Order: sequence, then structure tokens, then C-alpha cells
Amino acid sequence: MIGSRGGWSGLGWEGWKDLGDIRRRLDQGADPEEWGGGRPLHRAAAFGSPEVVTELARRVADVDALENGTTALWEAVLAGRPDNARALAEAGADPWRPQIGGWSPGRLSLAGPTPDMVVKPDGERGLSGAERTVAREGRRLVAVLGDVYYEGLGLACVAGIDAEDAMRRLAATPTEGEELEKLLEEPWDCDADESLSIVGVTTVPGGCIVTQPWGYAPSMPGVVKRLSAGTVCYGLYANPKSGNQGSIVRDGEVAGWDLHPGGGPDVNDTSEEVLASYLYRYNGLAYAIAFAGLRPTDARAVVGPPDAWVELPQRDYWED
Repeated sequence: MIGSRGGWSGLGWEGWKDLGDIRRRLDQGADPEEWGGGRPLHRAAAFGSPEVVTELARRVADVDALENGTTALWEAVLAGRPDNARALAEAGADPWRPQIGGWSPGRLSLAGPTPDMVVKPDGERGLSGAERTVAREGRRLVAVLGDVYYEGLGLACVAGIDAEDAMRRLAATPTEGEELEKLLEEPWDCDADESLSIVGVTTVPGGCIVTQPWGYAPSMPGVVKRLSAGTVCYGLYANPKSGNQGSIVRDGEVAGWDLHPGGGPDVNDTSEEVLASYLYRYNGLAYAIAFAGLRPTDARAVVGPPDAWVELPQRDYWED
């Protein structure tokens, strides 16, 4: 009896790399077509080893079966697992089958760090000039930011304005002195209301970044709406409890709320959104900066020191 989990009970993410255990489970009746409401081959493609991928691929009815609109090969490409992608292609998976936003796994891989993940046949569509430009900038931005730790960070990325413009729009005033130094040293020891009123502002190529390493203030509606007058602003709060929370505001109007930058593409995403999700997977910070068209040359706008620390005037930023 294989049980209610189809023979996969107790299998963690690392378990998808254990060929011996996977083969034993399959031989004992584990269902190669279903795991926890999903497909085992998709899980192995994203988290497993090429040997496990090959084993599962030979046991399923269709190596290109869909889960949430995508194939296992798509999952391997999105997860940055070139060995798994090659194993699936060798097992007969189609790298050039269009999926979300019209992208195929093979074409999407051309924008990533392993463009030779699968072989592109003659006549198959590659990247456009615009897509190559976006991909190059994506790789540059990710490299520039490096391994910045940004959990708990609040951010507003604004196109086309500088730090002085941002200060005027927010009616913010420069601040300095012992109280600021104390806040920067131990922000969580300070009064919450007072600490949330202090943000950093920095001019970067393409616009401005407003940041708060210890809180969500830059992403509050009353902040991003004011910053976005006549332009576009992407707000981000890297919530330690629930993950990245993003928002898009255009000329004072909210165009998107409770977004999840750094996550994978959604089934209804446009071609441009799919490419951005691939380039900035697991990196909500880079996604937010790129969305606003900003091109920082280093991570200073995020890690500090900013061009200026400023204090926001008292008002209800959740209402206006």
C-alpha cells in the first residue's frame, strides 16, 4: 500500500537528488505522475539531480505534461538547473514549445547565464535586440547588487527624478546628529513611530531610490503616490514574515498592489513580465529597481550611506 501521498510521503526537497530512494519508491508503487497535487517530474526538474530527472522521465506517460501551464523543462530553466534541462531534452522534452507569455523554455534560457543550456535549431526564434538589451542589463544589475541582505527593507524606486525632487515631493527635511546616529546603530531599539519617519534618498542613473533598512515606510501608499507624480514608482517591502510585497504606482494612481517581485512568472503574464521574472528570480530587490528603469552602478543606494537622511512630515501615509 503506497498511502495517500502516492508513495512520496516524507520526501523533502533534498530528497529529489537521491536516485536510490526515488527509484526504490517508484519500484514500490509511487505514482510518477502525481506528488502532493503536483507532478514529481516538475519537482525533480527544479530541485533534483539529472539522474533522478532521467529516471522519472522514462516512467511518465508524457515528459511534456503541464503543471500550471508549464512543462518540467520550463521549471528546470526557471530554476537555473542546466543539467536537468539537458536531461529532459535528451529524454524527448521539447525546448521550443511556447508556454507563458509566448516564451518557450529554450528561448527563455537564451536570456540567462547559461544560453547554451539547450541547442537552438536553425530557424528557431531567438532573442530580439530589445530582449538581449534587457537581459544584459539584468545580468549587470544582479552582479552590481551582489548578495545584498535586504530582509526587512523598505524601498521606493522612482523613474526620472533625483533625490532633491524626491525630498520636495515628500516635503521631507534633512536630518543628522546624535539621534540619527543612534537610530542607524540600533534601529529596533528606537521608538517605532520615530524610526519610520526617517528614510534615505539617493540619486541613481535613471531616477531615485528611497530606502529604509529597518521598515516599510518608503512603500506606504502616501509615500509612493507622492513620489510617482508624472512618472512611475515601484514600492517594495521585504516583509520578514510573509516575503516580498510590491506595488506599482503611476502618476499617483495604484496600478498594482500586493505583488510578489522575485517570484516566478504567473500564467497570465505578458512577454515582458515573464522575462523580468526570469532575470530577477529570487531577487525582488533587483526586480523593483529594474521595473522603474533605474541603473545603479553600485549597491550604495540600498546598503548606504544614502545621499541624505531625511525626515518625513507627520501624516497618515496609509490614507493619502
